[in-house]
Amino acid sequence: MAAPVPPGAPRPNNPHRSPPPPATYNQNLHSSRDSTLSQNFQSLHVNQPQNALMSSSASAGPMRPTPSGQVPPFPASVSAPLGNFPGSSPISRPGPPPPGVVPRAVVPPLGPPQNMAPGRPSYGALASQPPPFASRPPPFGSVPLGAQGGPPPGTSSLAFPTSQVVPPPASARPSGFGSPPLTTTGVVAPNSGAPGPVSNGPPPLSAGTLPSGPRFSSPGAVQQSLVGPAGPPPSMAPVRAPPQAPTMRSLLGSATASSQVAPASTPPLQPASAFSASPQAVIPASGSPFGLQPWQTQPQQGAPPLAVPGSAQPQRMFGMPPPPPSQTMAAMPPAVGQTGTSMTAPSKIDPNQIPRPIPGSSVILHETRQRNQANPPPPATSEYIVRDTGNCSPRYMRCTINQIPCNADLLATSGMQLALLVQPLALPHPSEEPIQIVDFGEGGPVRCSRCKGYINPFMKFIDQGRRFICNLCGFGDETPREYHCNLGPDGRRRDADERPELCRGTVEFVASKEYMVREPMPAVFFFLVDVSSNAIQTGATAAACGAINQVIADLPEGPRTMVGIATFDSTIHFYNLKRALQQPLMLIVPDVQDVYTPLETDVVVPLSECRQHLELLLENIPTMFQANKIADSAFGAAIKAAFLAMKSTGGKLLVFQSVLPSVGIGALSARDAEGRSNISAGEKEAHKLLQPADKTLKEMAIEFAEYQVCVDVFIVSQNYVDIASISVVPRTTGGQVYYYYPFSAVSDTAKLYNDLRWNVTRPQGFEAVMRVRCSQGIQVQEYSGNFCKRIPTDVDLPGIDCDKTIMVTLKHDDKLQDGSECAFQCALLYTTVYGQRRIRVTNLSLPCTSTLSNLFRSADLDTQFACFLKQAAGEIPTTPLLQVREQVTNHCVNILYSYRKFCATVSSSGQLILPEALKLLPLYTLALVKSTGLRTDGRIDDRSLWINYVSSLSTPLAVPLVYPRMISIHDLGSKEMDGSLIPDVTPLSSEHVSDEGIYLLENGIDALIYIGNSSDHHILQQLFGISSVDEIPAQFVLQQYDNPLSRKFNEVINEIRRQRSSYLRLKLCKKGDSSGMSFFSYMVEDKTPTGLSYVEYLVHIHRQIQSKMA
Repeated sequence: MAAPVPPGAPRPNNPHRSPPPPATYNQNLHSSRDSTLSQNFQSLHVNQPQNALMSSSASAGPMRPTPSGQVPPFPASVSAPLGNFPGSSPISRPGPPPPGVVPRAVVPPLGPPQNMAPGRPSYGALASQPPPFASRPPPFGSVPLGAQGGPPPGTSSLAFPTSQVVPPPASARPSGFGSPPLTTTGVVAPNSGAPGPVSNGPPPLSAGTLPSGPRFSSPGAVQQSLVGPAGPPPSMAPVRAPPQAPTMRSLLGSATASSQVAPASTPPLQPASAFSASPQAVIPASGSPFGLQPWQTQPQQGAPPLAVPGSAQPQRMFGMPPPPPSQTMAAMPPAVGQTGTSMTAPSKIDPNQIPRPIPGSSVILHETRQRNQANPPPPATSEYIVRDTGNCSPRYMRCTINQIPCNADLLATSGMQLALLVQPLALPHPSEEPIQIVDFGEGGPVRCSRCKGYINPFMKFIDQGRRFICNLCGFGDETPREYHCNLGPDGRRRDADERPELCRGTVEFVASKEYMVREPMPAVFFFLVDVSSNAIQTGATAAACGAINQVIADLPEGPRTMVGIATFDSTIHFYNLKRALQQPLMLIVPDVQDVYTPLETDVVVPLSECRQHLELLLENIPTMFQANKIADSAFGAAIKAAFLAMKSTGGKLLVFQSVLPSVGIGALSARDAEGRSNISAGEKEAHKLLQPADKTLKEMAIEFAEYQVCVDVFIVSQNYVDIASISVVPRTTGGQVYYYYPFSAVSDTAKLYNDLRWNVTRPQGFEAVMRVRCSQGIQVQEYSGNFCKRIPTDVDLPGIDCDKTIMVTLKHDDKLQDGSECAFQCALLYTTVYGQRRIRVTNLSLPCTSTLSNLFRSADLDTQFACFLKQAAGEIPTTPLLQVREQVTNHCVNILYSYRKFCATVSSSGQLILPEALKLLPLYTLALVKSTGLRTDGRIDDRSLWINYVSSLSTPLAVPLVYPRMISIHDLGSKEMDGSLIPDVTPLSSEHVSDEGIYLLENGIDALIYIGNSSDHHILQQLFGISSVDEIPAQFVLQQYDNPLSRKFNEVINEIRRQRSSYLRLKLCKKGDSSGMSFFSYMVEDKTPTGLSYVEYLVHIHRQIQSKMA
């Protein structure tokens, strides 16, 4: 085996060398062809590029979206109204802008600077391509802070038994993703009476305005159409800034809003920490059905703000009666205290009074820092617009606690975990300023000479700017002469606001040659298609070839884009795509034990040279193998052979697999049959079926990662394929598993195409290395996600994209000083699909605290739960399921016990006290316990897929995965939508599912449509073209009929697909069959034969806390 090549190292026998592009190389000069979709696909208009972006010539057609965060320049005739925030979106999204977001004045695009002087950094906005589904926003709206009424700030307490329930306000909704807002002493008001955007910064703003324009010129942004899908975003135009001198080369280097408010008779809580922030500003949302708790203002923060007309949101949980002026607490029924008995739901507990997510219909305007203090981020599942004022956007990096405990003992006492969730290429909101590109020239960016941390807003300059002190390791360095600047009266450099690296939490540096030991790799896409008899007969081969054929037009343009294709059954078939041949030539590799690639060249060729051959071949493959009788699959051998063809360059390997790999390297057996045949052994040892069958595929995957080959697997199957073993390859190489079971050529073809198109066009990078650095006193304990790790400090990512998240768990190695700040810096060195080497640097600085109540006050529910979810998923393959469920519940109990014991002041043991920031933790924990991954009745492949999906899952999608969104659609025509495309949500309880109703339930992967047996046949005819439940088709394709209800339903589906950046599989369900059982399995608040109801679970949690208190 050839020696492994580290990231950036030269490849042997690489015939594709070309000079590196200039730093300002535009990544998509030639993307201009039309990108209409297949006319046969339904409801795909959400994926079309924005038709508003047109050249001055009527015949030019819309510009094609481009992948990997880079865009083409725009002609001078294209104007660019910018978003309501400084700068325009790197990623355009479909649909109208949020109400109150006013487009900017027309600004001509900026071209790249000419005659750049050496040694001076250049600056430019990082522009990104519009995704086919538009960019995924945080899917759910946020409830604005400061509505009147509700319990006092700090504590959610449950009263059992309850008093009379007061009806909720008109704007209250029964459920959603997130907890209700915290109570404040007032609400924020804009200058105008209209409910426009309100800044969370100090200056008061008029509706629709922000205090200032962008600090950096925002090059040619795309015009955003009021309706319709997204178009290409702004081009990248570096702009020069004052001179500097670079130093240091290597990327790797060397080295709550607590709910508790005490009654009048108890002493007050500690004064507000320096971290206290003013409330998040809110503006009405255009389509955000859910919300989480915004940050609470501390009582000590001064005069209450004024009221916003029409913007107040309900402050108490759905159905909660008004609380008394002092802290509200809840007496649990006597049964709660009786340990050791089987608990049933006490009849006196009103389910409407227990904590449930309350949706919001507002967009939060979030400044990351104010008055030199970190602002706690909005909930991950809300919709928000970020203004980067020193800390990074929470989309790129979030911490589980927004105040860092000063020592390990304090963290252990809280029961919470300290971790970062890093999503370095996350999609921004269209109204946010683009990430700035900084070019320091040949010397590279300024860095600390000890820890190799990159220059950032928190490094302190001293001695009149001649020296700077690293905020990560505390070491002092000489400021390079070319980078020197005098300090102002405030101690900051006078040019700090003009330099993105000194005032922005996220910047992207152009990597100098010191970061490259070889040329950046080209964009290589190799397609590997299963042509075994099962794949041919089910239509999987035809669907895969059709999807690839359409996606070819979406691959990045230019001479560096290369493609290859092979097919396989029990042998492997390569194709010579050389232009000189009259037609592609098939080359068969029969040896599947010791595979090889038949040609050194002409298997992977530039797309521009083989487009016609490739399209012809893809049209003919299903016919060529139509009579194939070979049922075996040499999956392992095929991916090894494809890897050998790509080894000299690296790239993306996209595999379409239909059956269990049965011959050649890495052949597998149907292990699931063993679990079924021996039920008792299967129950006891079932978790072993979730582990890879052997180490063969893992060893291959590590070799793939060493040569920068990222593997994505599309499993189009109707049988068991052992995802536990197959998924090791994509998981180790930074790839992804897509699963279509049972595959239907009728209903899944459109999803397969859309998934493939998003895979190759979303913002992404190749041959990446990532490291997180922390302040002294904190260190990285472990990384978790889809990557390969060869040294402890770094993760190697052959592929990284906007959907991938990496969990970074932290631990103390020293004590921190109360009142100081703890800094985190994530550096991602990667290659764009157009061959530019970049370093994306993301900074977050949070205050330290020695007070336990501050930890609960600043806990981030979404991030806590996402980490919770990932850790549970990691345990499932190696730990008995019952034990995992107990660990999950105990984790929740320990956190609430710590709060109850050390922070809450109550007089009765019958009261269940929950911290406001974590009041929904029991509900989400129960949902996790009942989720696919932790159930014993699910298919092994389904559970393996769930575990694999969770490993790289982003924070906004963690809660919906286990606590899905359910809406009624039979009454869509009569609902008041409040400007949102998504109607009110329904609690996940069967008592809210009527037999006369029709309901949509979605979790980010699947969308189930439940049709009640007594549904109105007129509504069925309008929505689905059927007259009764008995006519429900087994294979469902959504159609849009010519009536208002159908149009509205299609709009809802497309909006959800846009929010999730996922096409979603639609399935019709009815009572009495397996589809209905699947739907009701998501009713997590119900009692099941193996699980408690939500009310019973709260009682169980309280009983556990009482037991620990005793």
